[in-house]
Formats: sequence, C-alpha cells, structure tokens
Amino acid sequence: MTETLDRLQTQVTEGGFTVVARVPHAKAAKGVGVDLRPTEVLIFGNPKGGTPLMACDQRIGLDLPLRALAWEDAAGKVWLAMPDPETFRSRYDLGTACDGPIQAMRAGIVRLMDKATEP
Repeated sequence: MTETLDRLQTQVTEGGFTVVARVPHAKAAKGVGVDLRPTEVLIFGNPKGGTPLMACDQRIGLDLPLRALAWEDAAGKVWLAMPDPETFRSRYDLGTACDGPIQAMRAGIVRLMDKATEP
C-alpha cells in the first residue's frame, strides 16, 4: 500500500503539485488501540488547477487541496481512490463556464492515478 502512495507522491511532485500532508490513518488508529488495515491519505494541490475552480465558486475550497486514499482490503489487495471533480457540478450548482477547469482537473487526476497504479 505504501509503495502505491509513494508512486503517486512521486508523480504528484514531478507534476508540479505541492504535497501538503500524508495522513497515516492505520498508525493513528494503532495509537488509540484500534486495529486498522493499512490506510493512508495523500493531500496535494496546485493553484494552477484549483484556483480556476475556486473562481467559479469559492466553496470548492472545501474540496481542495486534492486528496487520494490508499488502503489494503481484507484480501491484501491495494486500492487507490480520489474524488471525481465532476461531482463539483452538482454539489456547487456550477454552470458550463466551469467545464474547462473541471475537465482539466479530471484529466490530470486520471493521468496521476494511471501512473501510480502501473505494475
């Protein structure tokens, strides 16, 4: 699981994003006496992608910076997920003026996820 998130972090950094934090949920759970399979979040952003969306509706700042969750399921399979920027359309009732920034962010996420999950 850590390797997958490490690959994503490398892609993010090489792509000009700023890594804000890594949140080790499993480690935090252990600290309070709870067992949790490996689970970690990477928080990252780039004003070039996020600012145009926030110009559409500043409330999008609630969803930025971006975050990716990596986790290991009960069978030991590793998963990597990120929110889809398409959800911003309905969540913030955005008009078509925001289509370009949403599509650009979505394309960037797909590229990052594909590279991070390559075998």
